[in-house]
Amino acid sequence: MHVALTGATGFLGLRLLRRLLGTHRSVTVLARAGSGDAVHRISRFFELTGAPEPFVAGLPGRLRVVETELERPGLGLSGPAFQELADGLGAIWHSAGSINLEGDLPELRRTNVEGTRHVLELAAAGRHSPVVHHVSTAFVAGRRREGVAYEDELDDAYGFENAYERSKYEAETLIHAWSRQHRRPVVVLRPSILVTDLPPHPELPSHPLQVIERILRDARRTAGLGSPASDDAGPDGPHGAGLRDGRPRLRLVGHPHGRLNLTQVEHAAEVMVRLAGRTPSGGVDTYHVVHDRDVPVSTIVTLLERLVGLSIDLVATKADALSALEALVDFYPGLAAYLAHRRRFDDTRVRALFGPSAASRPVDLDYLLRGLVPRDPVPAGPSPTPKAAFPSARYA
Repeated sequence: MHVALTGATGFLGLRLLRRLLGTHRSVTVLARAGSGDAVHRISRFFELTGAPEPFVAGLPGRLRVVETELERPGLGLSGPAFQELADGLGAIWHSAGSINLEGDLPELRRTNVEGTRHVLELAAAGRHSPVVHHVSTAFVAGRRREGVAYEDELDDAYGFENAYERSKYEAETLIHAWSRQHRRPVVVLRPSILVTDLPPHPELPSHPLQVIERILRDARRTAGLGSPASDDAGPDGPHGAGLRDGRPRLRLVGHPHGRLNLTQVEHAAEVMVRLAGRTPSGGVDTYHVVHDRDVPVSTIVTLLERLVGLSIDLVATKADALSALEALVDFYPGLAAYLAHRRRFDDTRVRALFGPSAASRPVDLDYLLRGLVPRDPVPAGPSPTPKAAFPSARYA
């Protein structure tokens, strides 16, 4: 069974590719047209994460790259090229998408909804009826901040924290309609926030939490507060931004007992590929790929304080009078929305299938710091889990 993968050069996609190459002789990479040499970027990822030299050397012979445009019908391919691609596939993994929490809905729909629609068209056209494995997000649960979110739930009754969540919800509703219409199975995989302890490197995809760090750093600099290493703005700081212990103070709306689910990206990829090895039911099978222990919001606050040199207070409501720093951060509502979450994602199905092996190592402050603070120099050696990442091949 030949498999295709979208988003293969992304944060999750590279880990999925690593797992898929352990079970398939070759993989077709559906790369974004004009994005550059996908094989080179994939090879560099494997080199930097400790893959054996023979494995890296063999990648060009195991990867078939097809440049596509997910936003266009037929993936931007000619009719014959589209049909040839479709007929050669037994499975399609759709991991590509925009995770821009500040993006507008029309833009996100083009990537996340229309891109999904065109991947489903590819699946419908294939003579071997390839199974679709769609990477969604646990955050299709929307703005419901307490209680338990279950895998079979898919509705918009609570609204959404941002346009990203809505676009992923709409993509899932599209999948359900397609599955009913074609009487075809689809496996929907809903990861939580994906993280790693692999140190940042300019040739590796950004850690999702790096986006938040950059927003806070840029806001701090624009507010005239300098860099984290230069906390000498005076007793009250410029523009009315108070200081605490020499650090600018930032008030963010959040819950002191809030919690977020963060999952190691390597673990998530392993679970997803294991789930793909099961025979689908015939309809839409949805799985929460999440950690079995949530991370306290207080840990996230401490992480951001250390990374950006701030003193962060969680408050129940937004202050009437904002400091210059707070006004700048307020331009990014997606930043603080999740600090008020207390809900839990149910993953009974995964734990029932895989037992204790479904559990992952704890995600604590030290783990998160390792994945966000560069080492000098950044080593090109293995991550803490490279041996498990390159198992003996057992090709499908």
